[in-house]
Amino acid sequence: MKCRICKGDSYVSEILQVCVDCIRNKSESSYYVENAHYKIREKFNLPINPPKSQGGIPCGLCSNECQLINKEVGYCGVRQNLNGRLIPNGEYGILYKYLDPLPTNCCASWFCSGSREIGKFNLAVFFYGCNFNCIFCQNSSHKNISYRFRINSNEFIDYVLKNERISCICYFGGSPEPHLPFAINVSEKIIRERSDIRICWEWNGCGNENLVRRAVEISLLSGGNVKFDLKAFTPELSIALSGVSNERAYENFEMIVNEFYHKREEPVITATTLLVPGYVDSIEIEKIAKFISDLNSEIPYSLLVFHPSFYMSDLPITPRRQVEECYNTAKKYLKNVNIGNKHLLNL
Repeated sequence: MKCRICKGDSYVSEILQVCVDCIRNKSESSYYVENAHYKIREKFNLPINPPKSQGGIPCGLCSNECQLINKEVGYCGVRQNLNGRLIPNGEYGILYKYLDPLPTNCCASWFCSGSREIGKFNLAVFFYGCNFNCIFCQNSSHKNISYRFRINSNEFIDYVLKNERISCICYFGGSPEPHLPFAINVSEKIIRERSDIRICWEWNGCGNENLVRRAVEISLLSGGNVKFDLKAFTPELSIALSGVSNERAYENFEMIVNEFYHKREEPVITATTLLVPGYVDSIEIEKIAKFISDLNSEIPYSLLVFHPSFYMSDLPITPRRQVEECYNTAKKYLKNVNIGNKHLLNL
């Protein structure tokens, strides 16, 4: 479709109705962006914006800084104030777990030594809820939050310790941020008993700085790694695609590189970016790659080929030309660049 503002006919998703240039130029795009996210949030019965209720209890788990009064639910759809107590906490999580034989399609598989452990398993932990509202979400079932997926910490720990073939645990979703107290709690106890299990995280990176730091310490100690999904660099584009700012992700990324990257030969941190057709182009990739390179040009970076999903199902698979342009751009700044989801382009 054509952009409602400039009438350009580049890739424009029906849900946004505006092109990337008009989003970056801050013209009249905010109306269309807000309307798009309103439709999605309303359909899933989620708060339109992060709640800031006067007198509410600060959640503090992520950059949304929700303040919740009694029985109010946070932007993530999971965290809530129940009679003056914020739940869920470290005692239970709302998740779906499954065993995935190594090597997996993990975003770090192209450099992680765990991929060579044939015969072992990754425990994939899919958390329900997310502090973002990505209109292209590749795992949108996380919005169907149900307490039938609730599991307490002791049950989770027992499951892991009894399965000797589990070699690593990867927390994803959704995103782990709304469940960090639970994930950190169980991970600390697991690695005390099993020094052979890696702990890994795949997240948007906008968690509380102190919780993020502790999560990375666990990964460093256990031999795991942390994947940041750096969705965009331009603030307006981040809000258009994900509903909220991702500034905290870049702050946390820099913190981790400065404090932890030098402590281990195998990278403890990596980044990915989904190449959304018409929106996440070489302009965005150059800004992201330069940001990473200014910290350390050795950091692994993956460009992920997009497939139509959720409210951007009207867009095509990332065109090969866009992938090549973005790859060549990233390689100007970074030494270790990978293309993920190559099978979508028959590469």
